[in-house]
Amino acid sequence: MVSLRFPFLFSQPPKLPHRISSTTSSRSFSSATTAAVVAVSAAASAAAIVAASKDPKHPFLQNALNSFLFSNSSSAPLWGSLSLAEKSSSAVVEFKNGISFPSILGDSRRLLGIGLRKKSIFGLKNIDVYAFGVYADENGLKESLGEKYEKLSTSEFKENKEFNEDLIDNDIDMTVRLQIVYSKLSIRSVRSAFEQSVGSRLQKFGGSDNKELLQRFTSQFKDEYKIPRGSVIDLSREQGHILRTTIDGKEVGSIQSKLLCRSILDLYIGEDPFDRQAKEDIEQSLASLLQE
Repeated sequence: MVSLRFPFLFSQPPKLPHRISSTTSSRSFSSATTAAVVAVSAAASAAAIVAASKDPKHPFLQNALNSFLFSNSSSAPLWGSLSLAEKSSSAVVEFKNGISFPSILGDSRRLLGIGLRKKSIFGLKNIDVYAFGVYADENGLKESLGEKYEKLSTSEFKENKEFNEDLIDNDIDMTVRLQIVYSKLSIRSVRSAFEQSVGSRLQKFGGSDNKELLQRFTSQFKDEYKIPRGSVIDLSREQGHILRTTIDGKEVGSIQSKLLCRSILDLYIGEDPFDRQAKEDIEQSLASLLQE
């Protein structure tokens, strides 16, 4: 049997503007013309890959693409842009794909920032997998962390090494919202990705004897669930360190585990996050919130 290996590579996306205003309708693409000239040959090769993936004689290409889209790597940042949310009732838009995130979830979970999960195939074609938004309960943040951090300057806040640990460890209501961009993403790919990324965090924070906990979490993503473009997956930490998972508004499971909650949040705001730029912007948003 012939073994085929596909060199899927992560690429560092260009740093985008720090803020994206709510309900933005005008966008600047002045750099697109220059970039297009450089990208012509790459686009041609990428088109061939896409065409082959649609050929039923070559199903392995699509399967390979699907299976690698969510794979975790600590060697390079995995995410794209992030914007900070203003304190308003309007939505915030991830400008590249037009994905809209509400500024507030529920009564008081405030949007701190948004990012974009990207994958590079053969170094030729970038695929946007999903956009994500990180939310936190404003009152809970101030009650748990306000006294310790409200008097720090922005520069002092950025240099403080304890804040992320406090944010992750404290029983503060938080939500990471994932909105699917890549239309061919399967729930099986999501499940497999979490087995790798969450599994590595469970081992990091709790040792190797957490297979049952990991299986309880990943088994929530059943094959019967379809996640076309625009589907929403919410991973929410509720009071008592309960991780509640919903897909398109339907609750698919809840697990009480401080270790699991920590492992999920660490993927986005921990020491080695998926998107370092996103983490920096979220930290700045948190600093502003605590200093209000």
